[in-house]
Amino acid sequence: MKNKNISSYIMAIILALVFIYPLYILILIAFEPISLTFDRVHPYQLPFVFTLANIESALKNLSLIRPVIRSVIVAFTVGFLALVLATPAGYGLNKLAARFSNRIIMLLFVVNMMPAIVIAIPISVYFIRIGLYNNIFGIALAQELVVLPISVFIMLGGFRALPRDLENQAFIDGASMFSSFKNVIMPLIRVPLLISFLLAWMTSWDEFTYAVIISPLNPTFPVSLYNYVSRGEPFIASSFALLVTIPVIAIVVILQKYLKGEYLTGGMKA
Repeated sequence: MKNKNISSYIMAIILALVFIYPLYILILIAFEPISLTFDRVHPYQLPFVFTLANIESALKNLSLIRPVIRSVIVAFTVGFLALVLATPAGYGLNKLAARFSNRIIMLLFVVNMMPAIVIAIPISVYFIRIGLYNNIFGIALAQELVVLPISVFIMLGGFRALPRDLENQAFIDGASMFSSFKNVIMPLIRVPLLISFLLAWMTSWDEFTYAVIISPLNPTFPVSLYNYVSRGEPFIASSFALLVTIPVIAIVVILQKYLKGEYLTGGMKA
């Protein structure tokens, strides 16, 4: 048992290093001179010189401010739509037999199994016709295709984690389905709601394919970063990316205690 625990810790440390390494490189690029990073064939992996020049250049570049604001608006729109759509969907699926609701959940993930560009191109054609092309709401609707399945999955887990007798007791006391859902169920699923919104927000914040196809003229932040890198200014893009990543990391660290396995697995039952 002791050897098994040691192996688990070693694997956890290795995985942590794999995920932290890109952020570490981003910090090096942001706070080291270009001569030690992009100007070298083999950049140094340890910080030797500290500079704020890259951060200052990024802050002076106002062309990145608007894409950040646009991404924030899109992300909050996606998160709000995810809650509005996933909450009743999860509640309804919870009323079905587990074997049926599990199959429906699997069908929802079919969209995520397909390359995003295959779906984004025909969607953009329709969005042009109805006036949602180069539109914040159009980007949010397109990104909802990625977010909604996992949001329904999490909300279903939240509803399944509640005892069924709670709602039955509310009915016995004379409550209608709407009032029991509003006054009994909703206060108890605040954590799944928070998790669903957080994951939807982060997915939208980082999404690239739908954003670049649906709104190429008014890009979101990830698209603007790609444009800077492709133009040969990766140090500005990296520095600005670090500045806007720090608040996101802080939010995730603060809210990580709510990421419970019973919600993230959707409460899957046989």
